[in-house]
Amino acid sequence: MDKQTIYQHFRSDESAIIDELSSLMTQAATEYRPILTEFLNPREVYIAQTLLNIESDLKMETDGLLQGAERQRALFYPEYYEPSEADFELSLIWIKYPTKFATLKHSQILGALTHLGLRRNLIGDIVTDGERWQFITAANMVNFLKIQVETVGKVKVHLEEVDKSEIVSPVDEWQGLQVTVSSLRLDTLIAGVYNLSRKHVKDLLSAGKVVLNWMDIEKPDVEVAEHDIVSVRGYGRFRLKALQGVSKKGKIRVELDVLKK
Repeated sequence: MDKQTIYQHFRSDESAIIDELSSLMTQAATEYRPILTEFLNPREVYIAQTLLNIESDLKMETDGLLQGAERQRALFYPEYYEPSEADFELSLIWIKYPTKFATLKHSQILGALTHLGLRRNLIGDIVTDGERWQFITAANMVNFLKIQVETVGKVKVHLEEVDKSEIVSPVDEWQGLQVTVSSLRLDTLIAGVYNLSRKHVKDLLSAGKVVLNWMDIEKPDVEVAEHDIVSVRGYGRFRLKALQGVSKKGKIRVELDVLKK
């Protein structure tokens, strides 16, 4: 199947990740060896699996260290190969800080990491049990991060690499939600999830406060697909878990996971 036909299966703004994943698959097939990606979000994992189904004899496994991890690295490999845990090159970092005198937030930790100029695809999930904070990263980033990260917000921290057996049991802050909407347009879904007017949603989009799969989006008519994650600054984020059919009045029933701010 040619590239133009493959592109038709996805949105136009996903062409860059399609090209990147296709290139890695080609490398794995040509060199007949396993090839590892950086961290992928759920939509990118879905795209990778779809590409494999369309045009490749390779296999794929994913791992994010944490069971049910949102962000995972994918390994493309030929049939002869048997993947091991070490192939995914993952490390667990514990953020040590004075828990009695300070608190941390997910956004602060992510901000401290990206402020270093790191691409988001070098960092996996950031998790907490309500007090302790940890994150997963590519193994080759550990030394750099331990040297560079001394504060999160105004809190002094110390990063320590620990064995995966010490990973915290994360608090599941996602809440299930079912809504009925007239379409899968981005503005329609945001309005339905947060009970906002379409005018307010349009203003949020114009102000650059909406992110779809970690990409800034201003177009209200972009269609949201299964496994997409939408972030709305000031409100939180949600992911489209599944489509549940169409009502007698032509409305679309959708199942969502919602994470409030």
